[in-house]
Amino acid sequence: MMTILQKDRFRDHPTLGFVDWVLRGIGQVVFQNNPISGAVILAAIFYNSWIYGIACLFGTIISTLTAMWLKADRGLIKDGLFGFNGALIAVALVAYTSPNFATGNIPNAHLWLYIAISAAFTSVLVPTFSALLGPHKVPGLTMPFVASGWLFLAALLQFTTIDVSSAIKPTSPADFTGPRPDYTWSTWFYGITHGIAEIFFQDNWMSGVLILVGIAINTRIGALMALMGSTVAVAMAVFYGAHDAAIQDGLFGYNAALTALALGGLFLVLNVPGMLYALLGVIITARVWASIGIFLDPTGMPVLTSAFVLITWFMLLAQRGFKVLVPVPPAQATTPEENLRRYRATQKK
Repeated sequence: MMTILQKDRFRDHPTLGFVDWVLRGIGQVVFQNNPISGAVILAAIFYNSWIYGIACLFGTIISTLTAMWLKADRGLIKDGLFGFNGALIAVALVAYTSPNFATGNIPNAHLWLYIAISAAFTSVLVPTFSALLGPHKVPGLTMPFVASGWLFLAALLQFTTIDVSSAIKPTSPADFTGPRPDYTWSTWFYGITHGIAEIFFQDNWMSGVLILVGIAINTRIGALMALMGSTVAVAMAVFYGAHDAAIQDGLFGYNAALTALALGGLFLVLNVPGMLYALLGVIITARVWASIGIFLDPTGMPVLTSAFVLITWFMLLAQRGFKVLVPVPPAQATTPEENLRRYRATQKK
C-alpha cells in the first residue's frame, strides 16, 4: 500500500492542492481518501467514456468549489468529502438524459448548468445530513447524491430544454421478463465486474477492474470487500433466479459492493463478527435493491445508491445493541487495515 507521506504529498500544496482534493473526492465515492486512487478511478471512467469522465470531473470540481466558497470545514474539503456526491450526480444526470446510457451523450448548455446547480446542492446537503446523523456517529454516505438525484431528475420531466425521452425510469426487475435462464460464466464475470463499474454508472467490465485496482492502491482489504460484495450479490441473484440480463448489467452488485466497503472494516472493525455482519448487510442490500425498484416504479425514479445508504444506516445504528461489534467513528475511519491496527493496539494495553 502507498505510504501516508506519498498520498499526502500534495494535500497542502499551494497550487496542486486543489487537484489533490478533487481526485480525493472521486476516490471518496468508494471511501478512498487517496488522490492516486481517485486518479485511477477517473481513468477507469474515461476508459469507458470520455463524456462520463469529463462529467465526473466537472461535478467534483463544482461541489468542491461550492464548499470552499461557503467556507466549509477545510479538513473535510481536503479529504474530498464535499466532492464525491458531486461526482455521482454529474454522471447520473448525463446517464439518465442520454439515449445511449452505456457511454452517454454530450450535454447541451442547459444540462451543464443543471449539473452545476445540482452538484452545488450536494455540498449544501453534506452538512445537513451530518447535523442529523452526527450525534449518532453515522456518516451521511451518498445520501446527498441520492436526494439531489431524485429531486433534480424528477424536475426534468417538467422542462423541455433537456430531453429526457424515455431515459428516466426506475431500474426494476420487472424490466427483465422471461423464464429463468441457464446461467453461464458470463453471468458471473460480467455481473461481478459490472457490479463494481456501475457504482459510477459505467457499463464496462474493464472499468470495474480498474476501479478495484484504484481501491487496492489505498487498501487491499477494501478492494477484497468490494469484490466480495459484488460476488455475493450475484450469487444471491443466481440462487433466487433473477433474470440474467439484470445480473450481467451489474444492477444487483453496485449497492452491495458499497455496503461491503462501508461495513467491512471501515466503520466497523473487521473482526470475525464484523465480517459476518458485513456479509449479512451485503445479502440484505442485494434484496433491498430489488424492492426499492418496485417502490419507485410509480415515480419513474431510479434506485441510485439508496439501497446501500438505507441498509448501511440501519446496520450502523443497530450495532450499538451488539457487544461483539466494534464501531469506528466516521471522523476516525481511515482504512480497514489501519482501523484494525489501532484496535489491536488498544487490546494489548
